[in-house]
Amino acid sequence: MKRIAAVLASGALLAGTLPSATPAEAAAGQNVRFATFNASLNRGAAGQLVTDLSQPGNAQANEVAEVIQRNRPDVLLINEFDYVPDNRAADLFRENYLERGQNGAAPIDYPYAFTAPSNTGVATGFDLDRNGQVGGGNDAHGFGLFEGQYGMLVLSKYPIDTRNARTFQKFLWKDMPGALLPDDPATPAPHDWYSPRILDVLRLSSKSHWDVPIRVGRSTVHFLAAHPTPPTFDGPEDRNGTRNNDEIRFWADYVTPGKGRYIYDDRGRRGGLGAHERFVIAGDHNSDPLDGDSVPGAISRLLNAPRVIETRPGSEGAVRAAQDQAGANIGQKGDPFFDTGDFNDNAPGNLRIDYVLPSKGLFPWHAEVFWPLPDSPLARLNDASDHHLVRVDVFVPRR
Repeated sequence: MKRIAAVLASGALLAGTLPSATPAEAAAGQNVRFATFNASLNRGAAGQLVTDLSQPGNAQANEVAEVIQRNRPDVLLINEFDYVPDNRAADLFRENYLERGQNGAAPIDYPYAFTAPSNTGVATGFDLDRNGQVGGGNDAHGFGLFEGQYGMLVLSKYPIDTRNARTFQKFLWKDMPGALLPDDPATPAPHDWYSPRILDVLRLSSKSHWDVPIRVGRSTVHFLAAHPTPPTFDGPEDRNGTRNNDEIRFWADYVTPGKGRYIYDDRGRRGGLGAHERFVIAGDHNSDPLDGDSVPGAISRLLNAPRVIETRPGSEGAVRAAQDQAGANIGQKGDPFFDTGDFNDNAPGNLRIDYVLPSKGLFPWHAEVFWPLPDSPLARLNDASDHHLVRVDVFVPRR
């Protein structure tokens, strides 16, 4: 364990050259690969995902499954996987795709899965976007054409302590102290885009925030999953940008001792994580540290949280993509090596928006973005989604 800590301190994390744990280290803990992947497995109508996954052969699902099989994470968050109760869609995806080898990749088995309702498509009853009509995706708690669209799914090779899982779907935005509520630029009053009646019901999470405890041997790692709203598709009030900022801040407060006391979960339990709990934050956070449309400093609050380790995964494939696609990529401030999303070349260009962030007390020793170079035989998988899988290998000491 001291050897792993020394490698981390030396800056060799990006090189990913740390050998497998010695027998003594293995007895003291385990290496676990955590990953996040916005797989774009959402569909345009309720029930369509179940239909598409009910038998093998869906081209997109084949590609997504192969990406996962090539990377072989032990614990994985999939963003944009429509919510279906009782893990029905998850079971179909595992049985018909992940457990079947894709294009020579070995099958992969995830005995454990976790999913829960999403705020997407859940009506608020208010005209949130002020277009003169009530209804539709923009007036839901989270944008969605039906309840559960763009949901989340956690898959794990390790047992999930579902009994102690916490969800924060119904946490109200106004209950965050100092919330960055959107402002109506046509009035002198601050933060008044939403009326008090709206704020009495409007939830913070555009999908949900989940604390999913993973049992790794005798240890517990809290897998913190979320998918904050994109900070775009709004107006000068910046209602999505401000919400994105506070959705990201939620986890920063949750994992910082003393800052998460205001938080309550869907069962009424209050408070954030204890000071000695270990965690991995994962998800598409729709916020780049230097580029894009998010509120300045939004993701930096999380990256710089006292107990968070900034892993900085990257790829040469992202560098090559930025060069070949040019456009907005040319004038960006950030290093394209760290990009995870392949977006419109004119605006915003490619961005770093997907994160896997372990806590102190864990020892990350390799971090990578799966973005094959154009001459790689796996380059065809770059089209599986406009996001790329991000993975971090972590040594979990035994407690």
